[in-house]
Amino acid sequence: MTPARLMPFLLAALPASALAQDSANPVAPSAQGDVSVTIYNNDLALVQDVRQLSIPGGVTRIEFPDVSAQIRPETLSFAAPDTAIIEQNFDFDLLSPAKLMEKAVGQTVTIVRTNPATGAETREQAKVLAVNGGVVLQIGSRIEVLRDDGLPVRVIFDKVPPNLRARPTLSVTVDSGRAGTRPASIRYLTPGLGWSADYVALFDRKAGKIDVQGWVTLTNATGTTYTAAKTLLVAGEANASGGQGYRSGPYRAQPPVLRRAGTETANREQLGDFYLYPIAARTTIANQQTKQVSFLDVQGVPARAGYEYRVGWLDSADQPQSAKSMVSFSTSGSGGLGDALPAGTVRFYMKDAAGASQFIGENAIGHTPMGSELALATGDAFDVKVKPVVEKRERLSSTRWRTTMRYELTNARKEAVTVDLTQAGLDFWNDDTRIVSESIVSKRVNSDSTRWTVPVPGNGGATVTAVFDTRY
Repeated sequence: MTPARLMPFLLAALPASALAQDSANPVAPSAQGDVSVTIYNNDLALVQDVRQLSIPGGVTRIEFPDVSAQIRPETLSFAAPDTAIIEQNFDFDLLSPAKLMEKAVGQTVTIVRTNPATGAETREQAKVLAVNGGVVLQIGSRIEVLRDDGLPVRVIFDKVPPNLRARPTLSVTVDSGRAGTRPASIRYLTPGLGWSADYVALFDRKAGKIDVQGWVTLTNATGTTYTAAKTLLVAGEANASGGQGYRSGPYRAQPPVLRRAGTETANREQLGDFYLYPIAARTTIANQQTKQVSFLDVQGVPARAGYEYRVGWLDSADQPQSAKSMVSFSTSGSGGLGDALPAGTVRFYMKDAAGASQFIGENAIGHTPMGSELALATGDAFDVKVKPVVEKRERLSSTRWRTTMRYELTNARKEAVTVDLTQAGLDFWNDDTRIVSESIVSKRVNSDSTRWTVPVPGNGGATVTAVFDTRY
C-alpha cells in the first residue's frame, strides 16, 4: 500500500495528545492579523501582515503560522518596536499521511488490523523500514509489505514529528529590548496569487451599442487563506527575477486587436507606470479558490460590427474562405468605455429573436490605455466569404516580377456589409513592393501590408483587383 492510499486512516489514528503537540492545529482559527495583499498580473503578490504579539525580553523565537506555502523567504522583512531580527526559518514540510509515513522510517508504529467477520482487533508493533512506492515493515522477525487488500487496517503514530507542520509556518529568532505586547509586521513576496480581468459584452448589432461588465478573477494556490484581507490589484507586470511567474511579450493577434493606442489618462490611482484596482471592501481569499469581483459596468457604448480578411503573399484559395466577424469599440472617456482595461478575455453575447442572450465568441486583449480603439474578432462569418486568387505572375527581369491578384467577395446577408481586406507579405524578403494598379484605392497599413475597405451589397458580391511589382 502506498502512502497516498493510507490517507483515509493515517491521521485519524493519531492520539489527541500527539495532535496537541503541533502548534499549528489545522482546525484553529487563522493566526493572521491585519492582512493586506497586493496582487500583480504575473503570478506575484506582496503580502503584508501585522499581528499583535506578546514578545518577551531577550532572545526568543516567534512563530508566524498561516503564511504562504510558496513564500520567497529571501524577500521577507520583519519589524517590531525595540526588536532586532537574528535568524529566520520557513517550515514548509506540511503534515500529510504520506509525509507522516515518510518521517516514520526507522521508527516504531502500531499496526491495528480488524477482522471483518468478528470485528476483533489485533495490534502489532512494527518498525518502518522504507517508504519507496510502498510501505515495508519489520514485524518481529518477519518483513512485511503493507498491502492494499481491502482489509481494515490502521497505523497509529505516537506523535507528530517536530519538523512537520499542519500549516506553513515562518519562525523568526529576535532579540527584544523589552517584554510586552506590540505590533509585529511581516512582509513578503509569493507566487500562487494571481488575477486577471474578464469582460462580458452584450452586443446590440442593430442599435450599434454594447454593454460591458468587467470582472476581476482572483485565484489563490498559495496553500494559505488570507482572511479579511485589504486587497489591491495592480494592472501590470513588475519585474521579479527571482520569481517563477509568467512573462508576457508584446500582444499579437490576427487580425490585430489594438488598432490605436489611447492617449487619455484614466481616473484611477497609479503606482509608477501601473494602474491600481482596489477591492472596495475587505475580502477573504480562500486557498484553492477562484473569486470574482465587479470593477466595470458600462451600458450603451457605441460599437460597430464588421468583417476582416487577411491574405498572405501569393495566397490563392481553391474555394471561398470565411471572413472574420469583428466588433469594434473605443475605451475613450467620450463615446467609449471610459476606463483603462487590464489584460483579459472579452466574451461577446447577442440576443436572439426570443430575447435570450447567446454566446457569439471571445477574444483576448492586452493592457489597453484609455482612449484606445479596439477591434475584436468573435469568430468566422457564415455568410461573408473571400476568395483570393493569384491571377497572373510575369517575370519582368532577372530581379523583378509582376503579380496580378483578384479578390472575390460575396455576401449572403440581406443587408450590405463592409469588409476590411488586407494584403500582407509586401515586405517579404526585404521587398520593395509597388502597387501598379488597383480597382479600389487602398490604404497602406505598414511596410508589409495594405488594406482595402470594400462595400459588399446584400445578397451580392464585389471584386477587387490589384497588380503588384515586386523584387522577386
